[in-house]
Amino acid sequence: MVRAIDTFVNVNMGSVERPAWLVRVAEDYFNRSDAIFKDIEIPELIEAMDRAGVEKCILSTTAEAPAEHVLKFPRAHPDKFVLSLSLDPRNGMPTLRALEHLVRNEPVVLARITPFMVGAIPPNEKEYYPVYAKCIDLDLPIAINTGIPGPPMPGKCQDPMYLDEVCVFFPELKLVMAHGADPWWDVAIRLMIKYRNLYLQTSAYAPRYFPPQLIQFMNTRGQDKIMFASDHPVLSFERCVKEAQELDLREGVLDKFLYTNAEKLFFSGRHPA
Repeated sequence: MVRAIDTFVNVNMGSVERPAWLVRVAEDYFNRSDAIFKDIEIPELIEAMDRAGVEKCILSTTAEAPAEHVLKFPRAHPDKFVLSLSLDPRNGMPTLRALEHLVRNEPVVLARITPFMVGAIPPNEKEYYPVYAKCIDLDLPIAINTGIPGPPMPGKCQDPMYLDEVCVFFPELKLVMAHGADPWWDVAIRLMIKYRNLYLQTSAYAPRYFPPQLIQFMNTRGQDKIMFASDHPVLSFERCVKEAQELDLREGVLDKFLYTNAEKLFFSGRHPA
């Protein structure tokens, strides 16, 4: 029986602001804007999870203006739902205070920054460093989007090589590359071999399109490094889990990818300073 933890899920896409780049990627890249731009209610999401074997979800909202619609999910079902918080590091101390407040009062297991959405500032710049330090103090993993983004927005800022010096300067930081790393898969894999606290999350990247070198890494030295995510409803639970089951993976690797790696990183308990 397959089991999964989806580490990137959206339930309030119908209520969020829709910049032109977001509309374009929904219409031109994923060809399913009607399914993407909707608010999802708790019973609907649980039904979809049950069909696909998804046991837990990390739901996305923002640190400085968390959506009440999102917060009600973990309050109603703390066994199924936890939170990730998107940050804009350019906002300085207000963002750090908002992050710490929510981490101490809500079931937050992950921070997120998307470089192309925060002025295309690469993640090795000074604006990010206070966030990294705060995440270490809170024992909170942080996800940084890597790879060229689907929207027509700057992509160089998401080259995973920018994380090299971050990992050197913050060896304690639990850092996750989100949305894959296309076309820099080889760089991302080499960095994960090099740094024990660097991981990769396959959000918004359908398993059928995983490159051969990622499958090879998952089967060998990277068995504990790669975590499943759909970016639901951008990609559906059912599609992603089904395609994951069709990957050419060695015995035991599928469960690590779909479940165990995320369970260890996000659900084993934090130990803040």
